[in-house]
Amino acid sequence: MLELGGAAPAATDLIKDVTEADFMREVVDASMETPVIVDFWAPWCGPCKTLGPQLEAAVTAANGAVKMAKVNVDEAQMIAGQLQIQSIPTVYAFWQGQPVDGFQGAVPESEVKAFVGRVVEAGGGDASGGLDGALDAADEMLEAGAADDAAQTYAAVVEEDPNNVRAFAGLVQAHLAQDDLAQAEAILNGAPAEISGAPELEAAHAQIELAKQAADAGPVAELTAAVEADPDNHQARFDLAQALHANDDAENAVAQLLELFRRDREWNDGAAKAQLFTIFDALKPNDPVVLNGRRKLSSMIFA
Repeated sequence: MLELGGAAPAATDLIKDVTEADFMREVVDASMETPVIVDFWAPWCGPCKTLGPQLEAAVTAANGAVKMAKVNVDEAQMIAGQLQIQSIPTVYAFWQGQPVDGFQGAVPESEVKAFVGRVVEAGGGDASGGLDGALDAADEMLEAGAADDAAQTYAAVVEEDPNNVRAFAGLVQAHLAQDDLAQAEAILNGAPAEISGAPELEAAHAQIELAKQAADAGPVAELTAAVEADPDNHQARFDLAQALHANDDAENAVAQLLELFRRDREWNDGAAKAQLFTIFDALKPNDPVVLNGRRKLSSMIFA
């Protein structure tokens, strides 16, 4: 497995049972350097038994960017009174000696993770446990043309975090960059069901569809000539759009599809509009090609 960083801190260093006697040292003083999440709980509290392990898992995953103190309110009534703990579970986050965030009651695991992420960021840390840095590096490798190295890094992140949408999408893109369409499709199909609908993976699906089309794309010059000879040759115009995209000219591919839509929006069961959406999905939402193309398409639809 590719190493993504140094050894993770031991759980005993990150998560501690804290009493009134050491609350000042383990929470207030410790939070001057690293954010500390305090879980106020009691043995008789049912929701605490669910929330506690969720907090511990999220804190452990942050790889030392945040610590956790578990305070039994039955044994720390003075601290509970000072912080006005009225019900449990109650969770507070301390940073530089002061409470900065918190919540009461059991919450969904996604909210627990989001809370820990906010606390880590408040302390200037990386809530991903170093994975975001690895993904940034992989993105740079892919941009620089080192697709194989990028693929190894993306794969290592997936191994560490099997539900990491960004890593799965990057791994697909890395294999597409290596012209390994079959492997890219296999990776996308193997993504966990809970992340399969993520926008990044929808984009990866669109990229795969366009890559399949590129393999069969015709010559741009011949298709251009065919369209110029007969502007109402819709199939030639559609094929030209595919060929242009295969040659990394998304802007003109979109222009040809918009012209086809203008001439006959119902041609081939609305193929022009469907192809436009495939291209839009494959690009970043803020890409000028997407912004301009969507605006022009909308103006035609609602004209």
